[in-house]
Amino acid sequence: MKRIASFRRGMLAAGTGAALAAALLSGASAADATVSTRAAAPDIDIAAVKADLGELQSIADENGGNRAHGEAGYEKSLDFIKGKLDEAGFTTSVQEFTSGGAKGYNLVADWPGGDDGKVVMAGSHLDSVQAGPGINDNGSGSAAILEVALAVAKADLQPAKHLRFAWWGDEEDGMVGSTHYVDSLASDEASKIDSYLNFDMLGSPNPGYFVYDDDPELEKVFTDWYAAKDIATEPETEGDGRSDHAPFKDAGVRVGGLFSGAETTKSQAQADQWGGTAGEAFDPCYHSACDTVSNIDDKALDLNTDAIAHAIWELSS
Repeated sequence: MKRIASFRRGMLAAGTGAALAAALLSGASAADATVSTRAAAPDIDIAAVKADLGELQSIADENGGNRAHGEAGYEKSLDFIKGKLDEAGFTTSVQEFTSGGAKGYNLVADWPGGDDGKVVMAGSHLDSVQAGPGINDNGSGSAAILEVALAVAKADLQPAKHLRFAWWGDEEDGMVGSTHYVDSLASDEASKIDSYLNFDMLGSPNPGYFVYDDDPELEKVFTDWYAAKDIATEPETEGDGRSDHAPFKDAGVRVGGLFSGAETTKSQAQADQWGGTAGEAFDPCYHSACDTVSNIDDKALDLNTDAIAHAIWELSS
């Protein structure tokens, strides 16, 4: 199988070289030619994302109704995701930490290849609050990046930059898991992370389309994608400093990401541009027992997942 994959990659490289040469002869720049031959990201099957959410719901149902830090539901959630990544060919590792007297766990998955001095990283917190199963917060982000990672494996993507995915523990008590990860990096490791993309609450039932505005280049990757689909976006402000991008930003890593809204109320202007109900929260079930599989807007989850795939393909090439 490896020989066949190597042959296919060789043919792809040859084809890319021919296209580049033709473009240069026609007066196009090398950068333009490279962009024109870059493989497009695949469309991520929303049914697969929702199946993952169904599994996370079942795990919560079988373990006290939640997937919180220190509870069996969290560990079962981590085992579920790790199993799929291991089968797909990722190199996975589980990082332990202690919070509130209980063991916590981060799951990190590396895709082979790419320049490990330039790491493109995508992460989501996997834990819920004690009050409920946390399907939007943050099963949605966790399932979305899982399916994007599996799409990377299915495509046998050969990125120029190294790809890393992470599922964080105990975000709900103050980004404990992601902070532990950043603090445990060797002195030169943070500088090797080219970008960190955070995905927290992507399927809010009264959704907005918010893009992190911390880094102009990363923001533009997402805003251009949505603009091409004639979907308005707004800068993300509700979650500033409240999710797992914060420790990376504090360490000097450039950060980006997506968000569909939490307890903040949707304005009439936002309802006019996105639909939904003005005067209601983006997610009325935020941190509640009703944050179940019924608390998901399929369109928002589908769009946001496809936008993640686009960003991963774009930024790692």
